Amino acid sequence: MKITKFAVVCAPLLLALGCGGGGSSSTVSGISLSLASNSTVAFQGQPAVTVNATLTRTGTTGSVTLGVTGLPQGATAATQAPGAGNSGSVAISAGTAAAGTYPLTVTASDGTYSGTAGLSLTVGAAAVIASGTNGPFSVAMSTAFQPAEWDDAYFTLNPQASTLTNLNNLGPHHIRLQGVSEGVPQGSAGTTSTAWNFSVLDAIVQPVLGVGDHSPEFQIAKAPPFMYTGNDSSNTFTDLTFAQFAGYAQSLVEYYNVAGGFMANGNTYASPSGLPVTWWGIYNEPSINNSLDATQYSTMYNALVPAMQSADPTIKFVGLEMCCGSEDWALTFASNVTAQVDAVASHYYSSCDQLDSDATVMATVPGFVTSVQTIHSNLSTNPALTNTPVWVTENNVNADYDAGNGMSACNPGQTFVTDLRGSSPFFAAWRPYVFSQFGKTGLVPMLYHWDYDADPQFGEVNYNNGALQLSYWVDYELGQMLPPTAGSQLLPYTAADSAELETLPVINSDGSVVIMVANHTVNNPATDNNGPGAPRTVLVDVSALGNFSSGSLLTIDLNTSVSTGPVAAPVTPLTPQITIPLNGYSVAFLTLTP
Repeated sequence: MKITKFAVVCAPLLLALGCGGGGSSSTVSGISLSLASNSTVAFQGQPAVTVNATLTRTGTTGSVTLGVTGLPQGATAATQAPGAGNSGSVAISAGTAAAGTYPLTVTASDGTYSGTAGLSLTVGAAAVIASGTNGPFSVAMSTAFQPAEWDDAYFTLNPQASTLTNLNNLGPHHIRLQGVSEGVPQGSAGTTSTAWNFSVLDAIVQPVLGVGDHSPEFQIAKAPPFMYTGNDSSNTFTDLTFAQFAGYAQSLVEYYNVAGGFMANGNTYASPSGLPVTWWGIYNEPSINNSLDATQYSTMYNALVPAMQSADPTIKFVGLEMCCGSEDWALTFASNVTAQVDAVASHYYSSCDQLDSDATVMATVPGFVTSVQTIHSNLSTNPALTNTPVWVTENNVNADYDAGNGMSACNPGQTFVTDLRGSSPFFAAWRPYVFSQFGKTGLVPMLYHWDYDADPQFGEVNYNNGALQLSYWVDYELGQMLPPTAGSQLLPYTAADSAELETLPVINSDGSVVIMVANHTVNNPATDNNGPGAPRTVLVDVSALGNFSSGSLLTIDLNTSVSTGPVAAPVTPLTPQITIPLNGYSVAFLTLTP
């Protein structure tokens, strides 16, 4: 019996139909599709990214095409069809698509059968750094204390060695000291031995004199109470020539800067450390305090400065210390000031209401820059003040505080709630954004945190136990990564997303490059208040800068250890294009060394 022909015909059908007796089975024809990766990242304005596709066919040999659905507006996809084969690809260009993550579907079809696979597309932003320079960049980070009966115990409440070490490690420049309330050392105009008492003030001032640059700024924030009507520092001055106030200011300089101090009421008052105070600020926020106008403030300034110089002619002065949209005060000040001016100062907070959304708070930052530019323009009407720097001596997210009985000082009838954005990951995006924007103006060489020892709204450290807060590490790294001593020059760059990402590239005098990227993207602009922020991926292209031998990336975000701080990771392999993932509100510092 010959069976050769039958065997040849049956063999190819063994799997599909079975062969011989004993039952049968069936397989459905079709196409299945798999991708080399189920996720990819494409960058705005950059070349397309390609994802390879592989087909598995069952019972079909038709020509197969590929298609992509779910692309965001502005993105495009080009496909290489498998045709009669089993391999193809999808090339996706981000184009002008908005940054974010999008679920795509890739479909393979021969007209009869089809298969699909999911692909998660992340659209990232590219920052292309160019060669050349755009001028110097120099901003010194600093911090502040408010010596008063509510602040004086910080250095005794906590182990002084660690508190001083943490403060010194921060590297603050000209730490601001704002004595108020019982921190004002002259209590009365009388001749009693208790008319002067420096104990509350010096509980903070003396430790601060020994750290940082050993050159704090002492802001004479208030006059002694007896110099105001009703013996109340919230009221108006009784002497608008400010001669009495000038005498008080002179005594302060003598106490800290003159050997032997000063004599009063038969007693000698002299600073125990003998360390001088170089910088002096004249009054706090005169535009909202004590019913002063800008002309009267100029009179005050012109009275105090010469009196203080008579005690120590080497000291320097910070004027105005404005807040709250008082830029016009700089114009009046410029017209009337006759005394020495070494800097003027202003204060910037993004909010005075804990109910403000993240989007509202972030949107205020460009206005800070406009304000500084207006102040500088107004000062420049006096040729002697054209190059006067603007110090930002108070800066934080929210200026509100508990006015008593748990009520908001800024919003009458509203319960005060601590704004945690002052030390949450929100701050890790907000403060670097502010720092960069101020620094790019070339007008702000000093930026102060308000204030050092406080609560999660205001503090860099916890007043009660000295524990570090996330805000400490943000300010610390700004000072470490972008120090004013580095001889930094701004690098030109183009950024695909400057609305939600702040890019700051500098080259230092030693040839090293630091590129800071702050992700201040709000996840839900309508509702987020201390929200998570939205993830972003950034491609930094440094090919125009030549080769680097090493690099590191340091990121501060919700995963940063508050107790030990962020840790830099090496960038390996070091290529001209470096991808930085940013997990919600965050800041990253990319450092490249030649």
